[in-house]
Amino acid sequence: MSNQTGFKIFSPEKRLANVINIFVITTLFYFFGASLRLIDELSLFWPLNAVLAAVFVRNPFLNRPIYYFICYSAMIVYDAFTTHWGWQSAIINLSNMIFIILAAGLLLRYTRVQDENNWALNAFNLFYFCLIASLLSSLLGSVGSFGPSSDYRKFLPLFADWFSEQFSTGVLMMPFLLMAKWPQWDKLPAFHVSKIYPLLGVIISIIASVLIGGAGSLAFPLPALIWCAIRYPVPVTALITLLTGGIEIVLVANTIVMIHENPPRVLNEMFSARLGIATMAICPLIVSVSVDAINRLIKQTSLRADFDFLTGVHSRSGLYEALKVKAPLKHQPNQKLCVMLLDIDYFKRINDNYGHECGDVVLAAFAAQLKKTVGEDGLVARLGGEEFVVACSTCTEEQGYAIAEKIRQSIELTAFRYQQQSLFITVSIGLAATTPDKETLLDAFNSLLAQADKYLYLSKRNGRNQTCTAHITQEDMAASI
Repeated sequence: MSNQTGFKIFSPEKRLANVINIFVITTLFYFFGASLRLIDELSLFWPLNAVLAAVFVRNPFLNRPIYYFICYSAMIVYDAFTTHWGWQSAIINLSNMIFIILAAGLLLRYTRVQDENNWALNAFNLFYFCLIASLLSSLLGSVGSFGPSSDYRKFLPLFADWFSEQFSTGVLMMPFLLMAKWPQWDKLPAFHVSKIYPLLGVIISIIASVLIGGAGSLAFPLPALIWCAIRYPVPVTALITLLTGGIEIVLVANTIVMIHENPPRVLNEMFSARLGIATMAICPLIVSVSVDAINRLIKQTSLRADFDFLTGVHSRSGLYEALKVKAPLKHQPNQKLCVMLLDIDYFKRINDNYGHECGDVVLAAFAAQLKKTVGEDGLVARLGGEEFVVACSTCTEEQGYAIAEKIRQSIELTAFRYQQQSLFITVSIGLAATTPDKETLLDAFNSLLAQADKYLYLSKRNGRNQTCTAHITQEDMAASI
């Protein structure tokens, strides 16, 4: 996955800068996690592993032994100055590296195998990868936490707490870290107060969980989070889910959310709370991913229906939809609606002499030249084969004729390239125009299209490479050119 942050912290060419940045990031988040330690090696949150795993995935060129070694060295150096763990530091930090390497390796392998543009959208796989990485890293970390005289009957509770810490942090943080990017402020949709309702629902549900308490209160935000998943983009949903899960863990750790009337020791309770919150967090992400996939499919289906695949101009149905909304034409009352039907002259010869691949190249280039000439003044569509249509609004029919002649002349003077050859083509045009009165633009277009087809036939019969229309004399035609 490419770096989407808007500015690149890492670069394949700047190896020294990469080393320094990795060392600084590792030290910074190690400090943050260490400052949240509940007892000894365990922390309320441990963001370092999720952050570094996301860094290595978003920058695949960093997946080299030297950069992993820098991470490990930064952890050892930090512990050397801040703790008295000794040999335990080497094992505990090796467990951190196991999570980082496994999570990053599995995610990168998944992208290569599945050929996904944004593999992070597959929330199920992210959930499983964090589970595998957490189990193995927690096993080694729990072993490293034991001293020679430790009571091994406490190993299972310690492993459970270690695992829940690693797993919950990974599941909550990594979806956001993998998809986060700087917002494009100029493309943000207009704000409407209704857009904050799902977020308000999350806030209210968290307050309700504090007031009511009990183990079930941790699930109160779930409906609001699913609401967010339906209304917001996936990265925003991932951020809200991360903040909600983090807040709930803090509330449970500080007994603000009372799971039991006589709460036991915090760490014993945190295992269940963390796993419950992490499992809950995956639900809105799955919904958000599903909604995003559906929206993408609808958009692709709409594009295929409204635009011609080969040429990129409107299809017949897409042109009809555009005419319904009127905006693309900027049509004003009392203006003429001009419809031009275009047919490439002797197009069959191109297919016969050079092959259908050449014909497709010419069609695509013809459509591009047509769009360039018409610009924002009209709509261009392909009706089928080598037949195209242009709809535009003008003050007079003469202006419409001038546009048609501009199109015809630009096509005649353009050299269309195919492999090492230059091909010159011409186009015949039939033009019809009217001032829509009580009828809609779509109805007027359908009527004009039939008339334009008659004038296109006249253009071909009269020698091709010309524009034929009604109500315009030869003198008017010459004056408009």
